[in-house]
Amino acid sequence: MHGRTLTILLGLGLLLSTISLLRLLGDVHLPGNDQDYAPEQPIAYSHRLHAGELEIPCLYCHSGAEKSRHAGVPSANVCMNCHKFVTAPMVEVRAEEKLAELEGRQARRIVSPELRKLYDAVGLDEDLEPDPGKTPRPIEWVRVHRVPDFVYFDHRPHVHADVDCRRCHGSVETMERIRQVETLSMGWCVNCHRHENQNESGKLVDASTDCAACHY
Repeated sequence: MHGRTLTILLGLGLLLSTISLLRLLGDVHLPGNDQDYAPEQPIAYSHRLHAGELEIPCLYCHSGAEKSRHAGVPSANVCMNCHKFVTAPMVEVRAEEKLAELEGRQARRIVSPELRKLYDAVGLDEDLEPDPGKTPRPIEWVRVHRVPDFVYFDHRPHVHADVDCRRCHGSVETMERIRQVETLSMGWCVNCHRHENQNESGKLVDASTDCAACHY
């Protein structure tokens, strides 16, 4: 009897110690759960500015989501569609133009430090012309959202079913640095499919809950 009591007490002590340790460590995730992961990127790209203030559609930059499994990361050429003209925040450009007007000179081109990284990556000089001394190179963006290799996920059916990007990625239009909002766990995905099959979104869908849909 004493041995059983001792075992129970030791078990309770271990449980309380584990709870205390988790509190000390803060937010602890299960293996494979990267919720709240928000790595620093090689260029401080602001989704709050681009997707929020400027209202650039997600699919303009992540066009692969409509036609392939992966949404993809836009190439530097896509960035240059705008940034061959926009080289710095307008407040800085207007300030330089005003100062140049007062000093009776031509306004200098203002290039923000973060956009300088973009221009270096595509091999442009100070005048945004090809620089023979620079070798264009891909921007090494850090991937944030990833499911395990044994999971098959395809963006296409989700985009074609009008699933809002924020359903999985959160309100990216409010984020300075992109982060993983949801767990992307199997249970989270299955519950979403069950919810949609109840036609609560107002659109009739047939989201599979068969294991083979994602694991084969």
